[in-house]
Amino acid sequence: MDKPLKTPPPYPITSVDHALRAATILQMEGGATVSEIAERLGVARSTAHRLLAMLVYRDFAVQDEDRVYRAGPVLELAAHSQSLVSRLRATALPHLHRAVDVLDETTNLIIRTGDTARFIASVECHQALRVGSREGMVFPAHRTTAGLLLLADLTDEELDEVYSLARYHDRPGDRPDLPRLRTELKRLRRNGFAVNQERSERGLVAIGVPVRDQDGTAVAGLSVSMPSVRYDAHRLQALVAVLNATARALERDLAA
Repeated sequence: MDKPLKTPPPYPITSVDHALRAATILQMEGGATVSEIAERLGVARSTAHRLLAMLVYRDFAVQDEDRVYRAGPVLELAAHSQSLVSRLRATALPHLHRAVDVLDETTNLIIRTGDTARFIASVECHQALRVGSREGMVFPAHRTTAGLLLLADLTDEELDEVYSLARYHDRPGDRPDLPRLRTELKRLRRNGFAVNQERSERGLVAIGVPVRDQDGTAVAGLSVSMPSVRYDAHRLQALVAVLNATARALERDLAA
């Protein structure tokens, strides 16, 4: 098993977390108003306004003539990627909420960018002990449920390009064992789902399925995350069935 990657800091600073999440929203989705940022972060409009003003001051954001805040010069993301991420997230959110209503566990939507997996949407469940929102967080793709599923959609040549030695010249220890990874991806293709037991974070178990476009290409991964103490392997098939039903409904909405 890979060494767990991320552990939440023991003394999180809420204001810093809010500012970073706001910057991530602008970078990944192209723009937002004060009210939209306030709703996404669960803070007052005045708090959101102060956060955005500081991001503008530090060039992480700019405000256009329509009073919409957008990514500033410090943040970079291609315009077509912003549009795709924004559409995926907006279409997926109602489905994530419905999955939470059924499973009462946190659900997520993840995309792959190169060798990383990005959480673009996350809906928390209502249980006291729960996996918090991972929205905006980035992990190595081979350490996450959805990242593995999206890697499994690649050809051997595409996988070689993602994990080329040249890309890892300065960080060879971060490059996964490709023969072992290929074996795992082959199993995932056969199963159609993935299970992550404390691979990316301690105390967390996640199950995921792919979300495909009309051509059959996996464009995102849909996952449910829960504390490992609550995971019961006997529920696996039921969890996968709910995720598959949610993914198919999402695919129909994306096609429409």
